[in-house]
Amino acid sequence: MIRVTRKVEFSAAHFYHNPNFSAEENHRIFGKCNNPHGHGHNYSVEVTVAGEPDPSTGMVLNLKELKEILDREICERMDHRHLNYEVPELAGQIPTCENLAATIWRLLDPKITHGRLDRVRVYESPEIFADCTMESNGDAPGSAPSAGSKGVRA
Repeated sequence: MIRVTRKVEFSAAHFYHNPNFSAEENHRIFGKCNNPHGHGHNYSVEVTVAGEPDPSTGMVLNLKELKEILDREICERMDHRHLNYEVPELAGQIPTCENLAATIWRLLDPKITHGRLDRVRVYESPEIFADCTMESNGDAPGSAPSAGSKGVRA
């Protein structure tokens, strides 16, 4: 099996807030990320597709098609947006790196028609990223993937 990864970048704002928590608890848990005015990040997203290369093209999938899917499903939807207010797929969720990776997985999975979606990695910063993978998803069709994160938010 071969894995092919393509990277896209977008800029967006967000803040962390749980309406079920008190103001003090939100501040204690989320710190400066709880600022209701939000703050921005330059996100990087790596999308990995796994499969066997087509003998006639030598490719797992057409990378031009993958770029078009990533531009449409990620960049057009999220670039220069406030994730809390302007991305319907994140409604009702705290837009953490983990939730963003799982949401992007759900957006892309039905669109990948050659090979299979293997990993979505979302970098919130060079030091913080979350992975959503088929392995963490349990390989169950239609099930929501789980996201594992690396790094600690400061």
